[in-house]
Amino acid sequence: MTLINKAINIFFAPRRKEIEYFKEHPIEVQAEQFARLINEGSRTKIGADHNLLRGSSYTQFTRKMPIVDYTDMESYIERIRGGEANVLHTSPVKWFAKSSGTTNSKSKYIPVTTAGLRASHLRGPKDTMAIFCHTFPNSKILDGKMLTLGGSKKLENDSDKILAGDLSSILIDNTPRWASWMRMPSKRTALLADFDEKVRKICEESIHQDIRSFCGVPSWNLVMLNKVLEYTGKDNILEVWPNMELFIHGGMNFGPYKEQYAKIIPSLDMKYMETYNASEGFFAIAEEPYTNEMLLMLDHDTFYEFLPTDSLNNPSRAVPLEGVRTGVNYAMIITTSNGLWRYMIGDTVEFTSTSPYKIRITGRTKLFVNAFGEEIIIDNAARAITAACKATDADVAEYTMAPVYMSGKEKGAHEWIIEFHREPKDIDIFRDALDAALQQENSDYEAKRKGNTTLQAPIITVIPKGTFMEWLRSEGRFGGQCKVPRLSNDRGHVDSIRAFLHIDK
Repeated sequence: MTLINKAINIFFAPRRKEIEYFKEHPIEVQAEQFARLINEGSRTKIGADHNLLRGSSYTQFTRKMPIVDYTDMESYIERIRGGEANVLHTSPVKWFAKSSGTTNSKSKYIPVTTAGLRASHLRGPKDTMAIFCHTFPNSKILDGKMLTLGGSKKLENDSDKILAGDLSSILIDNTPRWASWMRMPSKRTALLADFDEKVRKICEESIHQDIRSFCGVPSWNLVMLNKVLEYTGKDNILEVWPNMELFIHGGMNFGPYKEQYAKIIPSLDMKYMETYNASEGFFAIAEEPYTNEMLLMLDHDTFYEFLPTDSLNNPSRAVPLEGVRTGVNYAMIITTSNGLWRYMIGDTVEFTSTSPYKIRITGRTKLFVNAFGEEIIIDNAARAITAACKATDADVAEYTMAPVYMSGKEKGAHEWIIEFHREPKDIDIFRDALDAALQQENSDYEAKRKGNTTLQAPIITVIPKGTFMEWLRSEGRFGGQCKVPRLSNDRGHVDSIRAFLHIDK
């Protein structure tokens, strides 16, 4: 181990002890988080509205404070935007993480307080490095630079004292000095609103730097890396950055992109580390590379609850951490120092372990297909796509799926719009493999497909390379934080893509 590695591990050692402590004492740590948040909440406007008292028990809390989504919180957020203080938390709101997500075209303004920024958003990246350097004590990634591809909504004045923009812009603007020396590109380039200009500037600034790691959303980073190869004329990323070692990713399932990254970065030493980072907070980190099982971060000023997805209309079934079971699909509910109270973040997770508590993301509460009682979630779709690719030697770049409704005597179906990086030789074989894999993943889908009783075989619509990115651009959602919606229970975005390509219905 080099002197630099020893110094790094000494630097991260105190935090590693804290992480080990909450792994060994998860319920106690969550109880401490709960008590502190309740005490802060008792001095806020939302606390007064719900008679939230200092020292309230969990049972009292759940009786007084309902489970909410963004629509329920919007009136409070508008009061903050109007300049009112102590609305959701006593810590001042200095920023709004502006996000439209994938399920709603209307922008959401997620409050970010000074306390929440410090305890969750900024602690998360530091914890990621603490975990990675502990797992790989001889890694040399901190000898070089980290490339960060942020979003495309620059920080703008939302009111006299509050800035609004992508969370990535907020983080870049508040990067601690100890981390600034290793970040690329320059702050000015990182905060550019125009994605194409940003990528061009990244190429200009970064190709002669010693880039050893990068982070962000898999789809947009793949676009960026291909632009780097185009700019340099090289065949793979190791010819540009020979010491490349780590990609910290999140925001979408990495499975469909794994093969493309393996080709563009042909190194057995390359590591891929998943994190669960959202506008609302930094929630989980994989302790090992190549896995989607992530350690739930229990001391990030966040109190967690979980509602089984088969009981979304029965909020009384929500449980705290000690009530969860492995193998159950849950909607995640958070209470945080950013001022979110029993907030249903919209993601669904499954616990893979309860000692320590580890989760994997399975989908979104609003991104599913259940037009015929089949209850398809993103996790089902991603696994089926991966299986179909493996069976047919195909490589999917992007995809989305929505129902085709019954009409007259015609039965329903699922339409998959797929953009291939490498097309299968026979699309019908791919369709059958996808269909079979989905039936294996989901018994409800299998029952509806049996004998074509309710659902016909899937309809595969193949579209040209680059279509999804150009469609996102046409929708005004082009940039590092925007995602292609994988599933929808209506045909809104599928019909929009078909119209974009002038495909007849």
